[in-house]
Amino acid sequence: MRECMMNEGERKTLRAWMEGKGLRALMARIFELGETGMAEAADAPGPRGRTRLALDDADAEARDRLTTWMRGLDLEIRVDAIGNIFGVLPAAPGGEDRAPLMIGSHIDTVGNAGPLDGVYGVLAGLTVLHAFRAVGVLPPRPLIVTAFTNEEGVRYQPDMMGSLVYAGGCPLEKALDTRGMDGSRLGDELERIGYAGTVPPGHVTPFAYLELHVEQGPALDHDKVQIGVVTGVQGICWREVTVQGAANHAGTTPTALRHDAGLAAARANVFLRELAARSGVLVTVGSVRFEPGLINVIPSKAVFTVDMRDPDADRVSAANAEFAAWLPHLEQEEGVRISTRSLVDFAPVAFAPGVIDRVEAAAQRLGFSRRRMVSGAGHDAQMMARICPAGMIFVPSRAGLSHCPQEFTGPQDLKRGAQVLLETVLDLLEAQSVSS
Repeated sequence: MRECMMNEGERKTLRAWMEGKGLRALMARIFELGETGMAEAADAPGPRGRTRLALDDADAEARDRLTTWMRGLDLEIRVDAIGNIFGVLPAAPGGEDRAPLMIGSHIDTVGNAGPLDGVYGVLAGLTVLHAFRAVGVLPPRPLIVTAFTNEEGVRYQPDMMGSLVYAGGCPLEKALDTRGMDGSRLGDELERIGYAGTVPPGHVTPFAYLELHVEQGPALDHDKVQIGVVTGVQGICWREVTVQGAANHAGTTPTALRHDAGLAAARANVFLRELAARSGVLVTVGSVRFEPGLINVIPSKAVFTVDMRDPDADRVSAANAEFAAWLPHLEQEEGVRISTRSLVDFAPVAFAPGVIDRVEAAAQRLGFSRRRMVSGAGHDAQMMARICPAGMIFVPSRAGLSHCPQEFTGPQDLKRGAQVLLETVLDLLEAQSVSS
């Protein structure tokens, strides 16, 4: 029976495999998964993206591919009741009862997306487990790669739902009863595609959680920094605002007598842009729709979304309160009625110093330039940080582009990220504590 520790020879073999065959395996899987949900050429006059909204047919196909790869590595596959997928590599003898180290992200996308968002983290994690299998080494504690359900929150809200349910932040039944933008019920779609698992969410508490991701912003690429050491995630507040006006003829209704829901929505958008400039909070109106939506009819209804983000929870709260206090003035001036609905309220998250320090040390040992930074986007890691020490690794995104077909990170950057991931994993696997 071998001891539950790795020797330096085994670690060197794992690093060498990752540098060579590992990168080739990772790139091949990214390409193959990127073809899933790809738009037909006739439907995409510009660069073609892929669409895998949570639990749609393309997402189901991607899940099938992922689990096929997991079976090929002889991993134990678990699916929990919210559809999160886990590939488990067992520990060496003596380490079976130790808390597992988890690597994860997601494989669902926004509409017309790039090939890397979420996918890179899952497949790089899978490649780490592949390395252990390829060189015939078992880790000192169980090692799990996870693909969380509905991270993007496009078809069903809130985003990061699978990890939120796993971490106990949302009741399972509430999540299963969520209605999507197409009217579907999430639990029914899980059943339909065959991923309504029986494992209870939160069935295991990880020793630590790691997530590798493309930055989705321009900082690393602009400053030619190779690795982002992520210290936390900024707070996110989503609101849906409904403006109720009155439809009328566009050609016969005098301007002064209109109750124009569209105009009120436009004024709100301008107010929010000015609020962002004053406060420093990032504010986005990302979705607007009018009813009846006809060229010659004054809009009777407008529904729009507001996304506010900042690393400081108090600043987000103050900006949201200022917007809410202004809305009654807009109602009075435009003769409309306005209601708001909270969609998401996630406080800023600070990652575990013990994980952050190990990521930075790994990048330093490998000779890569690095920077500590806060993530502007939400990630599953911020939910997992509720139940275990968590951290993230960023690699550059060319020109900061993401959530679009032009999303790109070069092979060398992808390789460096995977190397830092493996190096951090090797450190955490043998750590007794992540408190320092």
